[in-house]
Amino acid sequence: MTTSTRGAAKAPAVLVLEDGRIFRGRAYGAVGETFGEAVFSTGMTGYQETLTDPSYHRQVVVMTAPHVGNTGVNDEDPESSRIWVSGYVVRDPARVPSNWRSRRSLDEELVAQGVVGISGVDTRALTRHLRERGAMRVGIFSGEAVMDDAVLLAKVQDAPQMKGANLSAEVATKEAYVVPAIGEKKFTVAAVDLGIKGMTPQRMAERGIEVHVLPATATVEDVYAVEPDGVFFSNGPGDPATADHAVSVMQGVLARKTPLFGICFGNQILGRALGFGTYKLKYGHRGINQPVQDRTTGKVEITAHNHGFAVDAPLDKVSETPFGRAEVSHLCLNDNVVEGLQLLDQPAFSVQYHPEAAAGPHDAAYLFDRFTSLMNTVPMEAERA
Repeated sequence: MTTSTRGAAKAPAVLVLEDGRIFRGRAYGAVGETFGEAVFSTGMTGYQETLTDPSYHRQVVVMTAPHVGNTGVNDEDPESSRIWVSGYVVRDPARVPSNWRSRRSLDEELVAQGVVGISGVDTRALTRHLRERGAMRVGIFSGEAVMDDAVLLAKVQDAPQMKGANLSAEVATKEAYVVPAIGEKKFTVAAVDLGIKGMTPQRMAERGIEVHVLPATATVEDVYAVEPDGVFFSNGPGDPATADHAVSVMQGVLARKTPLFGICFGNQILGRALGFGTYKLKYGHRGINQPVQDRTTGKVEITAHNHGFAVDAPLDKVSETPFGRAEVSHLCLNDNVVEGLQLLDQPAFSVQYHPEAAAGPHDAAYLFDRFTSLMNTVPMEAERA
């Protein structure tokens, strides 16, 4: 990605999809060129959390909400230390932010962090195109980067694809750190950072959990060096088929029967650890309004999603795995995609969505309580043996 920051408000911009479809607009954010996978998010709010979610690394996000940026940018809501999206596509950007928490405009933040975007695009037409044709590579070009359409298309088609991309180590912490428990410390959790959002360890800390966040390169020995009562595998970007190291570490945790919880990428890692396959969805699930049924209770939750891959597990039978019986615990009601797994013979479960509600509804907050209950009922001596 190459950028400059002058003339963003006036520069012409063009969005080029790898199948040759072109959309024209004006620069939004930094001026220059950028590449990634074109995906769309259906969230009406929460753009700041979306932009700073590491799971969006190397993706160009199209916002289906027509008006974006009206609440500006504050210093409290980011989910990480930076914006991770490769590019940003909006229809009608707010001219002036209007919120008491706002510190600067979204356009200013995109410029400051060098994020190339485009505005004035028919995002409804673009979203329909991606739904029909599938997520695909895309480039955004503005200012001096705009040139002959055929040249731009060739650049897009030379960009790397998301399938086969191994990205967790690029977004994860390089050094371990600790998020202390709030109030009385009840448990210690080792959290393997595959692209973790800041609110996730916060939700655990609120429940009396001291969270040791470990790099994606952490080994089984690193995990157990913190003497955990439970182990957590986070969300993150990329193709789960490339995450052999994380799968190996999770299998080591499963072998010790330590309480285990995985979110999003962590769900896909659990699927692979149990022997299931994964596959790329046509256009993925992204937004904060996705209906999921918890099959253990029958309740339907409105949930926050950000994933382009899914687990290939049988929906209507219990599967035998190297670590005992497993079943699909959660299901997307839009398309029957696997949204959760659980083991029946030891304390391990995962969900494909984001229950930390940043941004998003609070329907799934109970999952952190479920994890706490597992740690509360499993004898610590046995799990560390």
